[in-house]
Formats: sequence, C-alpha cells, structure tokens
Amino acid sequence: MDTAFLVKGLVIGFSIAAPVGPIGMLCIRRTLGDGRVAGLLSGLGAATADAIYGCIAGFGVVFVSTILLTQQVWLRLVGGVFLCYLGARTFLASPEERISATNPLGLAGIYLSTFFLTLTNPMTIISFAAIFAALGVGNTSGSYISAVTLVVGVFVGSALWWLILSSIVSLFRSKLKPGWLKWVNRLSGLVILGFGVLAILSLRL
Repeated sequence: MDTAFLVKGLVIGFSIAAPVGPIGMLCIRRTLGDGRVAGLLSGLGAATADAIYGCIAGFGVVFVSTILLTQQVWLRLVGGVFLCYLGARTFLASPEERISATNPLGLAGIYLSTFFLTLTNPMTIISFAAIFAALGVGNTSGSYISAVTLVVGVFVGSALWWLILSSIVSLFRSKLKPGWLKWVNRLSGLVILGFGVLAILSLRL
C-alpha cells in the first residue's frame, strides 16, 4: 500500500467533509436528537458518497463523470427538493420523535438520506479533481493499487471528521433541556430548508 496516497486521501476526505453545510446540520441535529450513533451514521452516508466520487476522480472515469455533470441540473433539483423536505420535517418534528438505536430501518434511513443527498451534488467531482491537482495526486488510472489506496483514504478521512463532529456534539446532548430540542429542530430545519431553497434557486433550467 502506498502510504503517500493514503495520507493524501485522508487529507482530501477530511477537507471535503469539514465545511459545515446541510449534511453537517443534519449530523448535528440528529446527534442532539437521536444520539451519537445517528449522527455518525449520517456522516458515514456522506463519507460513502465522497468515496464514490473520489473513486470516479481517482480512476479517471471520464464517461461516468461526464454523465453526472451533464445531468447535474436535475440531480441538484432533486437534491434541493429533498433538502426542503428534510428541512420542513425537521422543523415540524417534536422532541419526542426519536430514532431508536435498535431500529435498523430507522438507522438505514439516516445513512441512506445523507448518502443520497451527497450523490445529488455532482460538482463534488470538480472539487475532488481540484484538490487532487493541488496535492499533486493527478490521475491514478495507471495504478489501480494507488487509486484504491487513495479512495480508502478519502473515506477514512471523511469518516474521521464525522466521528469527531458527532462525538463533540454528543457531549452537549446530556446538557440539553427537553424544551430546547424543539428550538434546535426549528433552527436546524430552517437552515436545511434554506440550503434546499438556495440549491433550487441556483439552477438555470
């Protein structure tokens, strides 16, 4: 295994995940409302999608990336609508609505929702390509081992950020009074809804 590619993948995955956006807000809200497992699963869904996009960029799969970028308007529209749905649902959620850590269907939904949202932003491929170039990674299509190592690093780096974020936020969960969670739901719901509206308004159909 090429350690240099693994380290670069870690840096890329962490830097892609770290900026706080709609996924970050979902992770924070779900950690506060449903616990650290729910928050971490939210992040792992995004980390999986990041790894897929990193795989496309790392292996130089031009055909797939071209299709995704060509259809980005519809993908972002679907993602924006889904964000609006999640934002409205979060805003209206009562503090009593919690997902049990023993409910596999509920936990699967948490994971899949952030996985889907991250996949609906094909511009992530451009972000990966830019960071690859900045770190001198370049196209690894000539070496499958290097490409796989890079993708593993991307996933681990992204997952590491979500583990850190959910762990830190979970420290405040026990101090959160029941009445405050309602306002957490409303605030995070409005922010997520705002991201969805901005995504839709940014489209040029």
